[in-house]
Amino acid sequence: MTRAFPTPAKPLRIGTRGSPLALAQAHETRDRLMAAHDLPSEAFEVVVIHTTGDDRAMIAADRALKEIGNKGLFTKEIEEALTSGRIDIAVHSMKDMPTEQPPGLVLDGLLPREDPRDAFVSPSAAGIAELPEGAVVGSSSLRRRAQLAARRPDLKLVEFRGNVQTRMRKLDEGVARATFLAMAGLNRLDLASVARSAIAPEEMLPAVAQGAIGIERRTEDTATADLVAAIHDIPTAERLAAERAFLATLDGSCETPIAGLALLKGTELWLRGEILRPDGSEVIAGARRGPVSEAAIMGTDLARELLDQAPKGFFDWRS
Repeated sequence: MTRAFPTPAKPLRIGTRGSPLALAQAHETRDRLMAAHDLPSEAFEVVVIHTTGDDRAMIAADRALKEIGNKGLFTKEIEEALTSGRIDIAVHSMKDMPTEQPPGLVLDGLLPREDPRDAFVSPSAAGIAELPEGAVVGSSSLRRRAQLAARRPDLKLVEFRGNVQTRMRKLDEGVARATFLAMAGLNRLDLASVARSAIAPEEMLPAVAQGAIGIERRTEDTATADLVAAIHDIPTAERLAAERAFLATLDGSCETPIAGLALLKGTELWLRGEILRPDGSEVIAGARRGPVSEAAIMGTDLARELLDQAPKGFFDWRS
């Protein structure tokens, strides 16, 4: 294979959080860049950046994410490192990303999307329907808690955070009968067997952009833009154009229960979205079908339709 790029004089620095999943995503990005440009591993350096979100999440392990910060909680320091030139690209889970980037930064590289579905995890039940009445279910996701409350108001919901191993230990200790993870994360960690089942979107619509990895760079860094363009996945970009336009119009964050998923069939895109009251007492859902070229327009249009149906105070948090 002829190299598209010569081996650089210094490694391309890839910024990431230090969690096992974040590192797996950074390594996948590196491996794809190596393969696309026939470059050795020495051409890249993975730089771990500690974030405010990591500190707050560790200190307040029993508190909901909405109480410790918003969507930028796990990205601020990484983007600061990118702006200052400490790193050359940043690798993010797209479901954590605000819909607007800071001045001077652009997010224009996407890897092929993994399974976007939620995973049901339980030592004793095969699915949500099999949970006994009054069972305790753990989750830190406001979206998942609202969706579960809407479908099974008899269940008791408790705060539940930590890595896969921590959550499995809590389940073994009887803190909860079940919890949820993202199938994409389990697949990337080679832990798919942890899931008792993957939850169909018809039962639990996933978070916007769940399963997608994004690559952020400095706007003026055209050399890096050319490097990343070789691994940019267009179908993923088309799907996320609809989902993130939907989210942006709703002004979504970690504090609002919003779900959305776009699927492609040829040149047609099918977008489903829903907004929920935090206590699950009301769900407003809708869908759009149309040409891929109108993905962002469909996302914006669907969000406006749902907002028009939502009564005043729909997103108010009820403790």
